[in-house]
Formats: sequence, C-alpha cells, structure tokens
Amino acid sequence: MRPKDRFRRWKDVCEDRIVPMEQSCLGDESFEAQIDGTSVGGLDFSKFSLRNLKASTTPRTLRHENHRTDHLFVSMVLSGTVRSDQNDRSSTDRAGDFAVRDTNTPWTIEHSGHSEVLAIAIPRQRLEAALGPARIFAGLTVDGRQPVTILVRSFLSNLLRESDRLSAHKAERMVGVGIDLIVACLADRLAQEMPRPMYGTVVVQRARAFIEANLSDPSLDPPLIAAAIGVSLRRLQELFHERGQHISDCIWQRRIETAAKRLADPGCAHLSIGALAYSCGFANQSHFSRRFKEYHSMAPSEYRQAAFMSTP
Repeated sequence: MRPKDRFRRWKDVCEDRIVPMEQSCLGDESFEAQIDGTSVGGLDFSKFSLRNLKASTTPRTLRHENHRTDHLFVSMVLSGTVRSDQNDRSSTDRAGDFAVRDTNTPWTIEHSGHSEVLAIAIPRQRLEAALGPARIFAGLTVDGRQPVTILVRSFLSNLLRESDRLSAHKAERMVGVGIDLIVACLADRLAQEMPRPMYGTVVVQRARAFIEANLSDPSLDPPLIAAAIGVSLRRLQELFHERGQHISDCIWQRRIETAAKRLADPGCAHLSIGALAYSCGFANQSHFSRRFKEYHSMAPSEYRQAAFMSTP
C-alpha cells in the first residue's frame, strides 16, 4: 500500500479484528505492519507484526458502536517486547509472555522497535466462568518461561499449523483444550500474588480449572484436587462450602453438563452412550445413566434423540 494509506488502513483492520483504539506512531519512521488472521473452532486468531506503535482504548473508544464487550483478548508476544498498562498494572512483556486484555476497561500498549504478537479473541464467559471477573486477572503478565506457558504456546502454534486439516467439530474441541491450558496458566499466575482476602476465591478458581482439565479422569476426586493445587482437603471443602457448594457436587455437575453437551453434538454421534460416559469420567454406563436422569429427568439416549430432532 502507499505509505500515506497504510496507517489509516491499519486502524480500520484493528477495529474490525480487535476493538476501536486510539493509535499513534512512535518515532519518525514510516509505518509498516503485517496482519495474518484466521478462525479456528469459532475463535479469531490475529498475528500482528509491527514496529513503533502506541495504541490505547479510552472511555471514548469504549463507547464506540463497534466495541466488543463480550470478548477478552489473550495477547501473546512472539518476538520483541510490548509495554502495557491496564487496571493499575504495568508490565513489559517479552517473547513467550502473555496477558489478557479486558475490553471493558482502558488499556495502553506500546511496541518500541519491532515486535510480533498473537491475539486471540475468547468469549468472556469462557475465562470468567473459571477464574472470576476479568478485573482479577486482566493485565497480569504470565511468564513465558514457565512449563505450562511453554505448553500453551506450543499447543496453540501446532493448532494453527494443523487447523486446515481439522473438521469443524475437532477444531472446536481442540480450541477448548487450548482455553483450558490458558486458564491453568492464569490460575497459577493469580496464586503468586493474590492478596490474602482473595486467597480463598483463587483457590476455588484453581480447583475449578483443575476439574475442567481432568473431567475425563475417573479417579478425579476431592483429595486428588486438593493435592494438585497444594491445599489440605479440609480447607478445600471449607472454601467450597462457604460458596454454597460441595466440591464433589461440583465434579458431578460439570461431568453431567459436559456429557449433555456431547450428547447434543453431531460430532459425537458416533460415540456409544458408554464411550461418551467414560470420556466424561464415569466408571460405567449404568452409573452415568442414573446420574444423568436425576439431573435432566430423562435418559441419555432420550436426551440425544431430542437434541438431534431439534437441530435444523
């Protein structure tokens, strides 16, 4: 593109793929940037390669008609450095690090020199259901040198590389795995610095994240969860009880909800009821059928048939 048109076009694309922002060039060099974008499993992935740019969301841009409030953005630095500010948190993110940007509060990012960033738009509910309100974790930098973060980066890179070979249903399931890994990273990061009054909330969030990541394990139980997140079983049970739920009930509820989603998924139609039950952590089909009927007032086979009949 002609140099005088580049920056205007850049802002238009950013508004389309991210959110409206106020942007300005740092330094006197002519503006250059490259954007690669794709969708995998219903999520938008955007790779930005650019230099010398400052971008901010402000109270004015947050009121723009194109602003997206129902998504959060995971921003992973692939090369270079990115300085950021949000929720009174300032950081300089380096290659491998990632952070979450909350579209409901202002942020500022600066790309001094050349940098590459992968931005992933994730439905707000997918992260907040496991971790709590975005204000708790938005703006926190997750260290790219940590083992789980390395695993996240590797998984997402391979997912993008192989996405063209995945069916829509497989891509959606793999995206779910990626989000679970991101949640695990954020939960660990929160545990590092959370003030004591919020400690119980973070422990419960980490427990829920561990449950989500291990639903298929028939041996998943409260003692295993307590050991995995580093608290006593008694303390974990107390924290769940304070929030009006038993941890065992939480495990079974998530297994039933996941099973119901798969029963209604045409991509899982080839699975027998028994195989589907086992994939959700039930030891046998009869136990699954009894639990499922208690929750949904119908047998799993009836639920599947009703879901398929209602699908256009």
